[in-house]
Amino acid sequence: MGPLSIRARLTLWYTGVVVAILLLVSVAAYSLLRWHMFNDLDASLFTVAGVLRDVPAADPAAPLPPDLEPLVREFLGPEFADALLQLLDPEGRVRSRALRPGLPLSREARINALRGAPTLETVDFAKGEQARLLTMPVVRGGRVVDLVQVAMPLRRTRQTLIRYVETLAVLVPLGAVLSAVGGWLLARRALRPVDRMSQSALRISAEDLSRRLERRGAEDEIDRLADTLNAMLARLQAAFGEMQRFTADAAHELRTPLTALRGGIEVALRAERSPDEYRRVLASSIEEVDQLIRLAEDLLLLSRSTVGLTATRQPVDLEPLCLEVLELGVRLAKGKGVTVSLGATAPAVVHGDAVALRRALLNLVDNAVKYTPAGGSVVISLDRTGEHVALVVEDTGIGIDSTDTRRIFEPFVRLDAGRSRDTGGSGLGLAIARSIVLAHGGTLEVESRPGGGSRFTIRLPGAPSPERSA
Repeated sequence: MGPLSIRARLTLWYTGVVVAILLLVSVAAYSLLRWHMFNDLDASLFTVAGVLRDVPAADPAAPLPPDLEPLVREFLGPEFADALLQLLDPEGRVRSRALRPGLPLSREARINALRGAPTLETVDFAKGEQARLLTMPVVRGGRVVDLVQVAMPLRRTRQTLIRYVETLAVLVPLGAVLSAVGGWLLARRALRPVDRMSQSALRISAEDLSRRLERRGAEDEIDRLADTLNAMLARLQAAFGEMQRFTADAAHELRTPLTALRGGIEVALRAERSPDEYRRVLASSIEEVDQLIRLAEDLLLLSRSTVGLTATRQPVDLEPLCLEVLELGVRLAKGKGVTVSLGATAPAVVHGDAVALRRALLNLVDNAVKYTPAGGSVVISLDRTGEHVALVVEDTGIGIDSTDTRRIFEPFVRLDAGRSRDTGGSGLGLAIARSIVLAHGGTLEVESRPGGGSRFTIRLPGAPSPERSA
């Protein structure tokens, strides 16, 4: 059996809550009704006993007349036809039985009567029936002269309570059924906008991500869900657009060296060539193949860094890493008249992938060397401020316009002719560096102006240095 739908679960929860409320209300109503009925019954008993106790007598010290039935009929009427009445002397001996005899006198009731206090009890009498019994002393002249016992059978009271329970036994299940039907209708009505939203979402495909889910304008949970889904669709549309642009740019970058490679081979095959000419063609082909290999590696690294580096994160000491990149940067700048040096450094450790971080920093140094004219300089520095580490690559190159500082981190972006593929780059260096930094929970920022050089700053969350942790 599969999981229940939301509509079914809402109906069950609604029905369960309503049934629980009905049961609680029914129990409370039954208890309240029972309390009121017994309270009214006790009040009636006190009324009867009070009438008998207050019967006027010629002698204030004389007991009540033994024949009380005419008095009860006269003063109380037929309403108390079921009343049980018994008159006892102070010793508990029966003086008169009226309106059905046979009422017991408990030890507690007798003791209370001698003290002048009435007693209410629920007692058993003939044929297993129960009655509510009041024993009240009659005090004349400061002494107890009689005990009046008045009882009312509980048969009618219990029958009334039983009929009430039977009524509840019919109404509660009926209420449960009606609440289930009502809950189903309410859940269906409440989830109808979700069904419409689901149908609309099914019509949205990867080829048409510009469509959006319609809002009702009620500013409720359904509208908030629509806003959330629309925001997700907008992100998907942007991601698909970037993926399509990336695919097109990658295809273009791959097609250029492949075309050059094919053209060179075709020219070499059109006629007989000397060994030196074939050697030149093969050397040129190897250069194009090397460029394809570098491009493929860059694409693979960019894809890997975009989805998150999977290598095990380890503490990375950034000072030796800066020295390694400095050595490689000096080699890259050899013959170009650009000076690569190490500026101020401070002990700094981060958690991450040392190889990937070295690649990101090297890409920044490589980019700086490429676009710094002869006689310029590139400086690598390392600083730690609070809980963050800053790796800085600053050059005196041609600089970047402020409107282009965001675009330079996009794959295959070359801003002008001075930044063409003839420089040996594929347009992926800064995109790879940014992806690696983001995968490490950091940021990559640039400060630049045309002709004033550029300053690239990698900020990473720091980790305790080995000296501190020791």
